Amino acid sequence: MLLGVLLSQPTWAMRVVFVSPGKLDEPFWRDADEGLQHAAASLGIELELLHAERDHLAQLSLLREVAERPVEQRPDYLLVTADKQVLPGQLELAEGAGIPIFSAYNGVQPKERDLLGYPRDRFSYWLGSLVPDAEEAGFLSARALIKEAQARWPGPEDDILELVAISGDRGTDSSLRRTRGMVHATSRFPRVRLRQTVYGDWQQELARYQTPILLDRYPRTRLIWTGSDLMAFGASDGLRSSGRVPGQDVLLSTINMTERATRALLNGELHAMVGGHHLAAAWALVVLYDYHNGVDFAEADGLEMSKSMFALFDREMAQDYLGYLAAGHPEVDYCRFSKVCNPELKAYDFSINNWLSAARVATQRSTERSSALGDDPDGMHDAGDVAEQRQ
Repeated sequence: MLLGVLLSQPTWAMRVVFVSPGKLDEPFWRDADEGLQHAAASLGIELELLHAERDHLAQLSLLREVAERPVEQRPDYLLVTADKQVLPGQLELAEGAGIPIFSAYNGVQPKERDLLGYPRDRFSYWLGSLVPDAEEAGFLSARALIKEAQARWPGPEDDILELVAISGDRGTDSSLRRTRGMVHATSRFPRVRLRQTVYGDWQQELARYQTPILLDRYPRTRLIWTGSDLMAFGASDGLRSSGRVPGQDVLLSTINMTERATRALLNGELHAMVGGHHLAAAWALVVLYDYHNGVDFAEADGLEMSKSMFALFDREMAQDYLGYLAAGHPEVDYCRFSKVCNPELKAYDFSINNWLSAARVATQRSTERSSALGDDPDGMHDAGDVAEQRQ
């Protein structure tokens, strides 16, 4: 089923439609939606969320429905993810309807460049893109996983540590870049052998099925690198079904800072977690807000922006994030990241560490507001408990 959510603002507000490739209840895309909602509320944007429910063709049909609306009902901007190679069709639809379009999360692949060209050229309504440095994510997560394994099982160079990888898919830019970063990291460690990379299509069930097959094929496997949290949990399930203990017999890493993944990092099920890119759409909304108000990102950052959004989470960062969630996900003020809101701001900082600083402020204000009212919403004590658990 295709689902849409409309967040209403005054009729004069800037209007944006985001076409999500994910499911409404999918952890990563649920977190992405929340970031968008907070950004829209902070900046006074009317936001409509449409979900393709992991059907790449629906990403086209949803955008086509928006493009065919009466002119007065069309948004000011379209925000898409360039997922599963549907960007060409989306750009054509936006161009035909005369709606400015901006892409986030995934960049243009080399084989698409001849067809698409560059923003504001062949497709004049294609404003630009904002892409997390996904290769950085693959590199950081793999390097941390390998270092943990070397500390756990020290030995000479000929004592090989075997690694298998479960990547996302073969056709999405971010998946290819994450995998490339992982391969780069493994090449730096002589003891590590990357035995095989398979593609779990971002699905827990598929990774659960693939893992025992990989273990049968490579029984000395000590490390499993995964491209997303759901695939990590599928691999963890597959390890258990094969009689192995995740975090003891085999070490796991992942990309995505969902709540479950963050807790798994703290309890030892995962040994490396990189996150922050779920906010790419929220950051894109900040960029569009500034553009709409006369500050063109192209002047300082170019038309196709690539930003560092990832960080390797340590225990303190994990505790901070869980404290924010326990406080009820208080609304983060995205105006603090905008150049229009802050004329002295020279460069965008879309790092997860910068966002965590803003989230701490939101959590503290929420706690103070609750204390002043003599109230204790569900989870507020939990937020304090999480902070006290830091080591």
